[in-house]
Amino acid sequence: MGDKANVHPGAAGRATAADRPASVRNVVLVGHSGSGKTTLVEALALTAGALNRAGRVEDGGTVSDYDEIEHRQQRSVQLSLVPVEWDGIKINLLDTPGYADFVGELRAGLRAADAALFVVSASDGVDGSTRMVWEECAAVGMPRAIVITHLEAARADFEEMTRRCAEAFGGDDPDAVLPLYLPLHGPQGPDGHAPVTGLIGLLTQKLFDYSTGERKESEPGEDQLPGIEEARNRLIEGIISESEDETLMDRYLGGEQVDIKTLIQDLERAVARGSFFPVLAAAPAAEGAKQGLGTVELLELITGGFPTPFEHPMPGVTTIDGKPRELKACDTEGPLVAEVVKTSSDPYVGRISLVRVFSGTLRPDQTVHVSGHGLADRGHEDHDVDEKIGALSMPFGKQQRPVTHAVAGDLVCVAKLGRAETGDTLSAKDDPLLMEPWQMPDPLLPLAIQAHSKADEDKLSQGLSRLVAEDPTMRLEQNQDTHQVVLWCLGEAHADVALERLRSRYGVQVDVVPHKVSLRETFAGRSAGRGRHVKQSGGHGQYAICEIEVEPLPGGSGIEFVDKVVGGAVPRQFIPSVEKGVRAQAAKGVAAGYPLIDIRVTLLDGKAHSVDSSDAAFQTAGALALREAAADATIHLLEPVAEVSVLVGDEYVGAVMSDLSARRGRLLGTEQVSGGRTLVRAEVPEIEIGRYAIDLRSLSHGTARFSRSYARHEPMPAQLGEKIRQEAQKSQ
Repeated sequence: MGDKANVHPGAAGRATAADRPASVRNVVLVGHSGSGKTTLVEALALTAGALNRAGRVEDGGTVSDYDEIEHRQQRSVQLSLVPVEWDGIKINLLDTPGYADFVGELRAGLRAADAALFVVSASDGVDGSTRMVWEECAAVGMPRAIVITHLEAARADFEEMTRRCAEAFGGDDPDAVLPLYLPLHGPQGPDGHAPVTGLIGLLTQKLFDYSTGERKESEPGEDQLPGIEEARNRLIEGIISESEDETLMDRYLGGEQVDIKTLIQDLERAVARGSFFPVLAAAPAAEGAKQGLGTVELLELITGGFPTPFEHPMPGVTTIDGKPRELKACDTEGPLVAEVVKTSSDPYVGRISLVRVFSGTLRPDQTVHVSGHGLADRGHEDHDVDEKIGALSMPFGKQQRPVTHAVAGDLVCVAKLGRAETGDTLSAKDDPLLMEPWQMPDPLLPLAIQAHSKADEDKLSQGLSRLVAEDPTMRLEQNQDTHQVVLWCLGEAHADVALERLRSRYGVQVDVVPHKVSLRETFAGRSAGRGRHVKQSGGHGQYAICEIEVEPLPGGSGIEFVDKVVGGAVPRQFIPSVEKGVRAQAAKGVAAGYPLIDIRVTLLDGKAHSVDSSDAAFQTAGALALREAAADATIHLLEPVAEVSVLVGDEYVGAVMSDLSARRGRLLGTEQVSGGRTLVRAEVPEIEIGRYAIDLRSLSHGTARFSRSYARHEPMPAQLGEKIRQEAQKSQ
């Protein structure tokens, strides 16, 4: 670190940086939208010498947000990998979108990384969704650090923001979240704002001046040291409390001076095991500058303090038939186990898979086994196929730089894996294995679409299958009841990107149509009907008469057909025909065109003709009888009801419960959950929660999560049912 006096352990020459897991660091950047993650990645790439000028690669694009959609929307919408090297260490920077709709990309980044860098804007602070990601990382023990950006903002206050980070992230131990440096301010401008021009290291008490656009180290003035004494002592005590040397605290409190080298080593160990979370500051380089403020210190923390892939716990691995398989973590000579963490399409190269290698070594032209299990409910079929690895490369903006291999612990792009999808496992074809999938959020916003033209209709199916192959947080549904194609997304922005990709990547133009829920019909009471189908028009005629009685059954009973014909009024061979006609009409509906369910149909009597009766005639008579019975009865429209569980901060519980009640919801109860949150359970008609993913986010400021599951169908209010019936009649 800028405070470091020792050489980084495991440092190697540039030529071998990616050949050994000890020389790799995988870091995911996390933070809310607009916190400055992408700008920070570009600043780090510039300082590491990967860019010729601030934030730009040779073609003029940025190294992270290079997708056309990202340019148009002015925000990250996908996971991006930017590899850089520093002091002989290869750093894979994983830039994630901050907007909640793209949390699937964030989860993929967390899966691929060994440590997380939380980016917090000094002007915006820590939002609820960032806190939730911090808790996810804490649950699995992922090492973390915090970097504060936007210090150029008029009212930016590094010390105050550090305190707020300690409150948000420190939990029971706020002294585990402490700054390693304090900012140095230049002269005040006309607006009274004093820009940050440098940093002072709290451990070595060195001054690092960035005012010239390049980092310069010097000794601080005597008047500057007293200002850091309190923060320095607190940092030293925080580091010592995490030291493996239990005698160090007593010696320090006894007045012994602790060697700086010892403190740095203890700091690095505490950061690597996820028990201490340093706070740093960073800013992008000014025009023409070589280094952005704090970027050198950040790179040194990553290379020296963040863990190597050896220290990353191996995700669960099984054989294809589910038997556990124990593997040594990050063994370059072990069995091949790699995972596709992102899938994208390039118009020139084709499908590109971003892969994290967990065991073994991946090489071009190698035949691997591709295993994809567990996502059938999202439109992904389970598959086990062999595929040949194409070219391996490392991305840098739109460029792909060829590499000869990828060892365990590294990330690499693989070209032309035609069957592999995000979340799939790559392993040796003679030793197929399967990795435990990472947790992915459920898409809960329905987007009903239809092809804009006949030409689009021909391409729609393939375009949609490619889209869901790239993004497992989308779910494709072909609804058999409503005959709609529904793409389930995480939010409006997620849906917008899906439509844009269909248009720009796959040349498919679609129209968005109102989403329909799967309504049903049923009889409210007993009714009778007579079906008479008699026609004579030359040759064989048609003759069939049947009399039925219909009565309602309890929910979930389906359709029950009972034969009570006596005396052969309806010949035995035609009774199944009557049932077939009844069931066919029930499938079409009798009031508003929705399937009829939960009834008992009893065939009581009928008439037949020795010549003109037929299977088709009695099918028609059965259908007519059901329609006549419906005309004389009250028909209820049944709507699907979902059981909804909302996990929300205690401060928003009242608002959430009121909102659910306004949606005709029935509250089932609440349950206290750790972390100041409450689980609210309710039953809500599905027609009322089509946009709940959007509305709940607004209601809870992005901090709530919900799940839904089908409970049953039940009668909808008469007024609403009548409105739907009238709309159905108008459309006929």
